Amino acid sequence: MKWRETTLENIIYIKHGYAFKGEYFAKEGEVIVVTPGNFNESGGFRIRIGKEKFYTHSYPEEYLLKKNDLVVAMTEQGEGLLGSAGLVPADSIFLHNQRIGLVSVDEKLLYKNFLYYLFNSNYIRQQIRNTSSGSKVRHTSPKRIYGVKFYLPPLLIQKKIAAILTAYDNIIENNDRRISLLERSVQEIYNEWFVRMRFPNYENTKFEKGIPYGWDIVELKKIASESSNSTKTGDHLSDRKYLPLDIISSKKFLPLGHYHYTDAKSSLITFEKGEFIFGAMRPYQHKVVIAPFDGITRTTCFVIKPIEKNYYSFLYLTLFKKTSIDYAMLISNGSDRPYTVWKKGMEKMGVIKPDILTAKKFNKIVEPMLNIISEKYYAQRKLKSTRDKLSSRLISGKLSVDDLDIKFPPSMEE
Repeated sequence: MKWRETTLENIIYIKHGYAFKGEYFAKEGEVIVVTPGNFNESGGFRIRIGKEKFYTHSYPEEYLLKKNDLVVAMTEQGEGLLGSAGLVPADSIFLHNQRIGLVSVDEKLLYKNFLYYLFNSNYIRQQIRNTSSGSKVRHTSPKRIYGVKFYLPPLLIQKKIAAILTAYDNIIENNDRRISLLERSVQEIYNEWFVRMRFPNYENTKFEKGIPYGWDIVELKKIASESSNSTKTGDHLSDRKYLPLDIISSKKFLPLGHYHYTDAKSSLITFEKGEFIFGAMRPYQHKVVIAPFDGITRTTCFVIKPIEKNYYSFLYLTLFKKTSIDYAMLISNGSDRPYTVWKKGMEKMGVIKPDILTAKKFNKIVEPMLNIISEKYYAQRKLKSTRDKLSSRLISGKLSVDDLDIKFPPSMEE
């Protein structure tokens, strides 16, 4: 089947969003204003729990987005976001904001889900970037996007390509959901045992001053040590991954990714697989992850490990909880870039220390769950890498799907 070279002009139409008024943004509400922050750098729509911009005023109904609407970021709010496309995940929740393009297509020529993957291919994103305006913050426009060149396959081929890539995305999303479920589960077990104090045999436990007999209130340094080691750049780091603060996830157990060790330049410290990385700069961002590899980070982070291995799971979940983040902010220095220190700072945070038997029982239940989460890091990276390589070959036509007999899901049937 023949592919033809063309542009997006006369095949798609991009509608600008509405200029919602900032004074009506709120932390709670019923509808959320979509911003460039709702896009992943590699493409896809993301819901930013805790960072939503709710809108509390009236608005034109035509700017209320529908499920599976295709939207594209036309301002590079963060590095790599320009031209990123996403499919709206739900009806009647998200508002079409200015600098976000709502894309409609000529369905006789172009399948919307194929266009979604086309937008998120390096080939198209680079064209959008090259034609953008602005020095510090890049912008594009519908007219510039219409000029993007690509090879258009027949509609059936577009559907086959979209079906293959969607299958990969579904696996990745299912894994993400499983990781989130495990994260919520271990936090709930922690809260049940150490916040609500309903640990095994709690009914028969004697309490003194609000805590079980044999437990104690101690400073964090009694159960945790800051274990980072300073280092310099060089090939001695070649077996390590670079994990700076900017790619440590917020309110998640795993980092977003990692860089090559040669990207690490200054103020470097090492960490080992399984240790805890705590964001010391801007601690309000709530960046506390388990290292899934031996690596390097910067002194903007603490590297923490338990003094006694039976407190491993208890320590991580204690560091992860909001009260620990609040304490880090309370003792931070600086207003623009608040920064907390370990020595005579974070190490002095008061924590409950359960007796060794309770900590051991808790660790026996939770540590295997934390290990499963850590193992998913490389599994997800491999899936995403395979999908991206496959996407490049499929979108360019280098990998033919002409002879593939693909069973389309009902949503893709004509």
